[in-house]
Amino acid sequence: MDGVPGRGVVGEEKAVAEESASPVEAPEGEKPIKQRKNGLYPGVSDELAENMKSGWADTALHGLAPLAQADRTAARRAALSARFPGERLVIPAGNLKTRSNDTEYPFRASVEYAYLTGDQTEDGVLVLEPTAGGHKATIYLRPRSNRENGEFWLDGVAGELWVGRRHSLAEAEQVYGIAAADVRLLPEALREATGPVRVVRGHDAGIEAALADKVTGEHDDELRVFLSEARLVKDEFEIGELQKAVDSTVRGFEDVVKTLDRAEATSERYIEGTFFLRARVEGNDIGYGSICAAGAHACTLHWKHNDGPVRSGELLLLDAGVETHTLYTADVTRTLPVNGRYTEVQRKVYDAVYDAQEAGIAAVKPGAKYRDFHDAAQRVLAARLVEWGLVEGPVERVLELALQRRWTLHGTGHMLGLDVHDCAVARRETYVDGVLEPGMCLTVEPGLYFQADDLTVPEEYRGIGVRIEDDILVTEDGNRNLSGGLPRRSDEVELWMAKLRG
Repeated sequence: MDGVPGRGVVGEEKAVAEESASPVEAPEGEKPIKQRKNGLYPGVSDELAENMKSGWADTALHGLAPLAQADRTAARRAALSARFPGERLVIPAGNLKTRSNDTEYPFRASVEYAYLTGDQTEDGVLVLEPTAGGHKATIYLRPRSNRENGEFWLDGVAGELWVGRRHSLAEAEQVYGIAAADVRLLPEALREATGPVRVVRGHDAGIEAALADKVTGEHDDELRVFLSEARLVKDEFEIGELQKAVDSTVRGFEDVVKTLDRAEATSERYIEGTFFLRARVEGNDIGYGSICAAGAHACTLHWKHNDGPVRSGELLLLDAGVETHTLYTADVTRTLPVNGRYTEVQRKVYDAVYDAQEAGIAAVKPGAKYRDFHDAAQRVLAARLVEWGLVEGPVERVLELALQRRWTLHGTGHMLGLDVHDCAVARRETYVDGVLEPGMCLTVEPGLYFQADDLTVPEEYRGIGVRIEDDILVTEDGNRNLSGGLPRRSDEVELWMAKLRG
């Protein structure tokens, strides 16, 4: 990795005379770059500094099309404005986070910011300033690198020759349909602002510091809760993006099946890498850490090490989802026989989970309670556990005491969208105790997990973990399985695998 100025050496120009330094004059709001007393930049000759200022073609972009969701984001901002009249609202995208020393994790904008703007730029901030008629929205961004003060080639954090070209503020206005301003001027403007202010916390410490004496946590929480609940019902654009995510995920699962022989020769990491390739080729990333759990690892709900063996005769629980370029993610799970055929006991457990999922999906419809699909799936699993003699019945007793949870462990689903567990800070009465509406998208994912050291079950069950998960859209007359392109029934899974593996 090349040396990054500001963090290390600029190329080979390490020897610098020890001379007093003073700042280069910079536009208002910009941090000055230090210069030598008799030269422009530390370690840089005057001739090179002057040379770098000129000889560059005009790269301004004209006639940029607005984002496909620009009308949707405008409507979302209008709804937010109506909810908090007369208050300044501040929604940051967030900052880069250090991975180690001078390298950062890939940036992902906060869901609140992305939902309201469509932008995914680090350090961006959306501000809704109250006006007589509602609010004026401004998106604060870092402008293009300055070529006069050398930022574009000397700043390893923000210089465009290091990190790539950004939109100018004028270009940003065309793309996002929002007035744009320089984010470096925002902290001072916020410090001087008067009147009530709310901020989405946890993303930008600098913005929070600028508002330290103006906001309260309680009022801020109301803003975040509103934005979480606003995402419970998806619009047509969002549903389309979720379908794109699911379709790519289906192809990723097909890729895995085609390469299971190579995974057997290596490890679960081969499965992880195979799916990741599809996510990066067709989308932005994976929506969450892929669970590639072979054998008894399937009984660890969030198995992320993905470093175990993949063996013929065992099961592979693959829980993975592609995230689109607009940050909507799929979340799908299939439990597959590595050699393409379920054993008798594997099929027995798998079919029980399939029947539970069928009952759960059938319970997803407008007007139903959110909890109904969970209760329906759990009833089927409890009945099978009683039937197999693993827990004493009757089923009503098992459910009342939640005895089935020794082997079912988790809830049967969650909302899905910009977050894999979307709308997570919505109020209980609007989410888990709420009612399903058309446009809601959720997962239905029952499972049975017999731990390898569970002495309460026959030995043949131990180490078997099965989960089946699909992404379900609530429609006007019932539901639609967005991930229905992946087979679910055990015999159909076997035929699908055989076809893919030739």
